[in-house]
Amino acid sequence: MHEMGITQGILEAAVEAAERAGADSITEIRISVGELTEVVEFALQFAFEALTPGTIAEGATLVVTHVAPRSRCNDCGAEYDHDRFTMLCPECDSLNVTLLQGRELQIDSIETSEEPTEESQG
Repeated sequence: MHEMGITQGILEAAVEAAERAGADSITEIRISVGELTEVVEFALQFAFEALTPGTIAEGATLVVTHVAPRSRCNDCGAEYDHDRFTMLCPECDSLNVTLLQGRELQIDSIETSEEPTEESQG
């Protein structure tokens, strides 16, 4: 299950960024996953639940946005959405295409919280 390694990388990056920002905990991590990565969301969620205990992301939510494949035809210039099996240009039937989206795997945002200090409590 390569999702475990992917999730571990996401978690490490998120924890590092949150700690640099002075956060005490992570409440939510939002990621975008292209359909062509063939990453299985259920496996990501399972790995996230297994890896977060004992970290500042314990109890956090992992929100996954799926990104559909989209290509541009290099022959006629058409841009179009497609599934993961058929990239053929619908306008001119060319296979000379450039993938524009669908292979993303990125952290979009990290929501954090800070514990109130005695000074901020008044």
